[in-house]
Amino acid sequence: MNIFNSIYKFKDFVVSRQGQIIQLTAEHIKLTILAVFIAIIVGVPLGILISRIKKLSGPVIGFANVIQAVPSLALLGFLIPLLGIGSKPAILMVFLYSLLPIIKNTYTGLMNINPDVIESSKGMGMTNGQILKIVQLPLALPIIMTGIRISAVTAVGLMTIAAFIGAGGLGYLVFSGVQMVDNNMILAGAIPACILALVMDFIVGKIEKGVTPPGIKKADGTIKLPKGKKHKFSKWQKIVATSLVVIMIVTGLFFSTKKSDAIVIGSKNFNEQLILGNILATLIEKNTDIKVERKLNLGATGIAFDALKTGELDMYVEYTGTGLVNMMKQKSISDPDETYKLVSEYFNKNYGITWLEPLGFNNGYSLAVRPETAEKYNLETFSDLAKVGNELILGCTIEFSNREDGYVGLNKVYNLNFKQVSPVDGGLRYTSIGSNKTDVVDAFTTDGLIKAFKLKVLKDDKHFFPPYYAAPIINNKTLEKHPELKALINKLAGKINDEKMIELNYKVDKLGEDPAKVAEDFLREIQLVK
Repeated sequence: MNIFNSIYKFKDFVVSRQGQIIQLTAEHIKLTILAVFIAIIVGVPLGILISRIKKLSGPVIGFANVIQAVPSLALLGFLIPLLGIGSKPAILMVFLYSLLPIIKNTYTGLMNINPDVIESSKGMGMTNGQILKIVQLPLALPIIMTGIRISAVTAVGLMTIAAFIGAGGLGYLVFSGVQMVDNNMILAGAIPACILALVMDFIVGKIEKGVTPPGIKKADGTIKLPKGKKHKFSKWQKIVATSLVVIMIVTGLFFSTKKSDAIVIGSKNFNEQLILGNILATLIEKNTDIKVERKLNLGATGIAFDALKTGELDMYVEYTGTGLVNMMKQKSISDPDETYKLVSEYFNKNYGITWLEPLGFNNGYSLAVRPETAEKYNLETFSDLAKVGNELILGCTIEFSNREDGYVGLNKVYNLNFKQVSPVDGGLRYTSIGSNKTDVVDAFTTDGLIKAFKLKVLKDDKHFFPPYYAAPIINNKTLEKHPELKALINKLAGKINDEKMIELNYKVDKLGEDPAKVAEDFLREIQLVK
């Protein structure tokens, strides 16, 4: 019965989000096809080249191997400063990962052709170009197509990471589902991705069968038998087809570039940020004629902030404590007004970024435990936790485990030595403590999941964490172009206290409501939109 209920709920979810799922699937297909096609037009010629100039084979294949060994998120980290956020770094990442199978299979297919066949072709008076076109490529084609097939299938999975940098695709649903601990949302992204991978494999297989000349052994060991007369494309048909492909590539590479007349609103990759990003976007859409583009769920602080500095984003919501400690590398200050003043002056002077007025709530870091853990060890404060830390497992976000205003600095102040530190991201850390896999989590004090999982928040008795008051930050160039935005966005100042933010987060975290709807309902409640 539970299985049928789960299936029914999943069906309802898909029906309610069908428009979004179709849109994200289309984005995923476009990104994947572009990346793989570019890998083909680069990888196949490279494979041919190193088969002719063999001394290049080691460095070229070695480079492709090195790229494969670099973690995908690390590669994106290198590409973002160069290409910004959006589709371009995502396409380049998948292109680089797709090169190895294509280059290697092209090289292997050409090198494994019987030398006697090549000699016979030369004896018939063929030129090197004719031998390549008429003999070598047809014989190697099944192996080459196998490499393309591998690249196409793996590219579908790799492209889910594109959601971290605002490129869209099915990864948006997967990662949003993880943040919200919503299995239906995760499946709504994962199932279409799996189906898409199977479809890609089927299509490439059909292409392989179609382009393999009769009499040539295919990758599966069978030999293609000749059929009826094949249709030959004219020279002009080939030129037109090639031109269309080139246009598609150029369009795809730059379709995420920000429009000059649009305001791009960003957010980090947790639900509170999704709500706040939608609040800013909806407020502007409903009160001005300015076009708004959303690039939400962008990953950690560094991605969103770098995008703001380079102009890829115009605005997102940041936290004063993050600005002070994590970006300015300053020591914690307990006074919220002094913290705001310092970050405001520093960012304006050094980055050309303005901090608008705080929204009203303090989303500070804290540590939380299950009620039974608090009762067992008599835990009320961080100091209490330090006494028994060696018996407990900390499940914190990856970012928290490496930040000076996170576990690194916390350990110095409280001497918190846990039995084990298991970094996990987003809502997974709540899943882990809820299933007793960990005992302590880092928590934001306004997290709706604290309420959903009924966790006990411990007191920072040595006042290690600075105040984390949320405030919109905007690029000064955007503010110069649209000065009216300052007064409009500042209407939100002081409108969201801690309790209200917990309530908004709970609607998304636990009740599964759409962050965009929660944002618009809130704006109607405070009468900033009609």
